[in-house]
Amino acid sequence: MSLIQFTSNYQDKSTDSGYQFEFFCDHCGGGYTSQFQENKLGMASGFMRAAGSIFGSRLGHAGAEGADALRDSMRGKARDEALRTAVEEAKKVFKQCSRCGKWVCPEVSWNGQRGMCVKCAPDFTKEVNAAQAQGQAEHIWREARNSDGRVMGGVMGGFDIAAPGGIAAAAACPSCGAKSTGGKFCTECGKPMAIGPKNCPGCGMECPAGARFCAGCGNKVG
Repeated sequence: MSLIQFTSNYQDKSTDSGYQFEFFCDHCGGGYTSQFQENKLGMASGFMRAAGSIFGSRLGHAGAEGADALRDSMRGKARDEALRTAVEEAKKVFKQCSRCGKWVCPEVSWNGQRGMCVKCAPDFTKEVNAAQAQGQAEHIWREARNSDGRVMGGVMGGFDIAAPGGIAAAAACPSCGAKSTGGKFCTECGKPMAIGPKNCPGCGMECPAGARFCAGCGNKVG
């Protein structure tokens, strides 16, 4: 039989009524269940058992023994043929890697552009995204702790390291008051988020950043 990979990575879900098999992806373990194949011998044995239960214990015992013997005598051949049919069905669903020979599912473990599994030919877009996420996580861990192992404060990527859940409070633009979670300039008005102190045009007093009116003379600062 061809497709040895499938026959070594499957589960037999057959019953007396028929045959059915579940095949698994060699990488992610995702499964595919084959179509149910009716077993006529199994149905015949069921009828013989039912007849025995109706017509008496003696006939029932003989009928059960005859049914089991008939089914056992053909079980190997019938099962092998059913498995062969199921394997051919599964080959149309899974993809075989041209490099390692593994049979994998097309949804998760297959690189269609390369014609190989993702282990032999990784999807570089996904690899870059995963590497970036891992790098950011490692950077956060490094910055979150100082040499003494104490948690440090600060906002990174919109997250407050010291805040519960890492949620940073939204900063307000000193010019228009719009909320912002990061960046040097306001996304609403385009002005700098950090504004230094100003001198009052009336009295020359230094006013704190963001102040609209002078605390000394009351004149409008900006």
